[in-house]
Formats: sequence, structure tokens, C-alpha cells
Amino acid sequence: MASGKQSPRQKMINLMYLVFIAMMALNMSKEVLTAFGLMNEKLDETSANFAERNQALMAGLDMKVEEQPAKYTSIKEDADRIHQLSTELSEYIEGVKDELKASVDDPTDYETMDKSNAMDEMFFQSGRVSPRGQEFVDQIDQYREGVAQILSEDYPAIASKVNLQQEFSTQEVTNRENVTQPWLYYHYAGFPLIASITKLTQMQADIKSTESEILSSMFSGQLESDVSLTNYQAIVVPDKTAFFSGENFTGKVVLGRVDQTLQFENVIINGQKVQSTEAGQVMLDFPAGNVGEKEITGELQFQEGDSLVRIPVKSSYAVIPKPNSAVISADKMNVVYRGVQNPMTISIPGVGSVSANAPGLRAAGGAGSYVMDVTTLQAREVTINVSGQLPGGETVSDSKTFRVKDIPRPVGTIRGEDGSVSMQRNSLEIANVGAALPDFDFDLNLNVTGFKFKVPGQPTIQVNGSRLDDRAKAALRRAGRGESVQIYDINASLAGNSSYKLKKVAPVIIELTN
Repeated sequence: MASGKQSPRQKMINLMYLVFIAMMALNMSKEVLTAFGLMNEKLDETSANFAERNQALMAGLDMKVEEQPAKYTSIKEDADRIHQLSTELSEYIEGVKDELKASVDDPTDYETMDKSNAMDEMFFQSGRVSPRGQEFVDQIDQYREGVAQILSEDYPAIASKVNLQQEFSTQEVTNRENVTQPWLYYHYAGFPLIASITKLTQMQADIKSTESEILSSMFSGQLESDVSLTNYQAIVVPDKTAFFSGENFTGKVVLGRVDQTLQFENVIINGQKVQSTEAGQVMLDFPAGNVGEKEITGELQFQEGDSLVRIPVKSSYAVIPKPNSAVISADKMNVVYRGVQNPMTISIPGVGSVSANAPGLRAAGGAGSYVMDVTTLQAREVTINVSGQLPGGETVSDSKTFRVKDIPRPVGTIRGEDGSVSMQRNSLEIANVGAALPDFDFDLNLNVTGFKFKVPGQPTIQVNGSRLDDRAKAALRRAGRGESVQIYDINASLAGNSSYKLKKVAPVIIELTN
């Protein structure tokens, strides 16, 4: 357009073309600036969601410390240190953002935030990083190394999962012209103001997200350790408490969970204070006494918060030259549950046939085998009365009281996992929503007939069935990466016994990984 001799009319046309191109470039820049501003708002929401989740995790740890201080005190102390480091860096960045926003008349008018002067003057001097810029880098280094040190000491598995060195690296960067630049210069020099503010907001979201991942892993790691099979011991449970010479020993081996961190405030057995405790167990050693039925009564006392919790101890044993008392063994410990068929083994040593009666108790076919159904029983305890006749004609009788409890609260599951789960979006669309009873003594199947599905910022959707329907999938597709969606108010019932009303099912939270 500028070559050769041109008429005044052609020169005017060329000038109009230049003005038109400049206007197009200006409009494009304004659209980009607005896009950065909207992204910054979305990142602020994400950071707030993570902050709320972290507060809930910290509150959960507080409750665990009150319930089981020996297990959770050290975890809570480390969590407090990580939370403090995260809060300090996030607040420092917020202060930098406030100062940058103060340099413009209206921080919500993103189209005017196209200059880099405010950030450049804050972080750079004469082409070098300024003292203020170095302070910013030092704050990031202090956070990264502080959190890494806590994890490397006691949580190596979490340290390997959370890549702090890469996520919060401040090492020099080589640009595409193969020139090495300081990290701060590469990321913040010469960028429009709204772009720099958005990058600072992204760092705040990364801090909250990292804190959330660490706290969740610390919490779930201790829970996994609690239910690990390494915390169980084999316990031999004889079918009866006394055997005649020449008989075969019969019984079973069960697993009992041992908590070595368990601490008793006081242990009272038969009116005497017992001092002998070891690895969460009370060691008993006292004279058995004369022939006859003997009782062991007392209580275990625990300090829970500001209150003293008392757990009664009640049992009995027989000192016998010959069988003279009933031995009643509940296959599922000393509790019977509503809603299920509780297997029972009832016998009297030396007596081939016994008579047993109690509400809901019936014979199950084999010798000494019974089943007890207490679904309709409203009382908290049930007593089984047993009687039998010894070979000499003498009648012996006994009774045993069992606690009656409801089935514990189920937990919601997605793809068989409960609690907080990380999943890809397409996996969630086809996954089955279920309900489970972790660590419950009975193997029960639960049927899910519906649930509520919640995506942050969108209305709650009621779903029928055990998978996401079209409406739920549509809402899921609008969720952002890293957002957490919830499945709650899960409708579940016992397979084969839909009349029994289960307790409210715990929700499941899914963090989207893509």
C-alpha cells in the first residue's frame, strides 16, 4: 500500500485500512482482557470452595482428637502447621492483588487493565528483580519447603503423591527462544495487569487445592490404618467353657481388633481397681474362687473431652468339678442386630440336648445352632433362657442378656469407593452408586433406588435408580475440572428385607480430575 506513486484518494483508502485493522486488534485485546477477568472470578470461586472443604476437614480432625487423642493429636498438629503455611501465603498474595487493583480506577472493568506498569514497577527495577519481587519469590519458597519438610518426616506416601517441588517451583525457566530467565520475570514481566492478577488467583487456588489433598490423605490414611488387618489378633473362642476328659476340643478362631493406643482412665473389676493394662488391654489375674457360678462385673472408664465415659463390664465363668452352668456363645459377639438373622450357638457342657427360648429365637437345624430375629423387638436388651438335664437327672439352667442394636449407618459408594473419591468425568457418568456397611459383621447386600446429585453452582437433581440420568450427566458436563460434586440422600434398602428402615446413608464426594 505504501509503494509507488499514489493518488490522494488511494492514500485515504490505505489510511482507512490501517485504522480498521487497528480497531480490530483493539477489540480482540478487549475480548481477551474480559476473558481473563471472567477466569479470575471463576478461580476465586474455586479457591473459596476448597477453603470451605479444608475448614470441614480441620473440624473433622478436631472431633477425632477429642475422641481418640492418642491417634490424632500429632496428625492435627501437622495439619495445623500446613494450614498456617497455606493461609499465610494465600493472604500475602491477596495483599499483592489488592495493591495491584488499587492502581486502576475500577478493578471490575477488565478492558482497562491492559497495562503492565503496576506489576512491573512492583516486582522489577532496571530489568532486574526488585526487593519486593524477591520477597514474593521467598514467600513461595518458604511455603513449598515448609510443607515438604512436614510431609517428608511423617507422610512419605503423601509427599510422593503431592508434587510440591514442581507445583510451586521458582527455578529459572528457558523460554522458546532458548533464553534462560528468572521465574518471576518469565511469568509476570510485561503481561497485562488482569492476566497477572489471574495468575496470582490461580496460585491461591493451587495452594487451597494442595492443602485439601494433603488433609484428605492424612485423614484417610489414619482411617485405613485403623481398619488394616495388621491391627487384628486371632482370638480362640471355645464352644463351651469346660470340657470333659476324652472329649474333643471344639471352638472357633475369630479376629478381634486391638488398639494399642487405647488408654483407660480407670478399670474397676469386682470392686477392685486394676492397674495391669498392656497395649490397650486389661490383664486380669485373681483367684477363681470356690465351685459355682462366678460373675465378673465392673466398668472401663475413658476420658472423652470433658466427660468421663463408663463402659460396663459384665461376664461370668464357672468353677466346676462337673458341668453345672450354661455356656451361651453369640457367633457375632455379645450383640444381636435388628434386620438380620443372628446366628447363635447355645449349649451346656456335658448335656447333649438343651432347651432355649427368647423372643425371635428359633432352632436352625444343627445341634446347638439357633437363629435369632429381633427386628420387631423394641427393647434394647434380650435375654436367652437355657435349661438342660445332666446325665444324673439334675436339671441345670442359665440365662444370658444380649444388647439389641440397629444396623449401623451405611456409607454411599461410587465404583465401590466411599468418602472422598477422585474420578474422571466419563467414569462417573457410567459408575454405579451404591451403599455399603464397612466393617459390619454381616455380609449384607444393599439396593439403591435413588439419590440426589449436586454440582456446585447448579440446582440439585433427584435421580431415580443407581446411575446418573441424562439431567445429571448434563449438569456434570458443566462442572469444572477439580470441582467436587456430591451424591447424597441415597435411598437404600436391605436386599430381601425392604421393610427394615436403614439409617440415613452417608454421602460420597467426587473430585473431578478432568
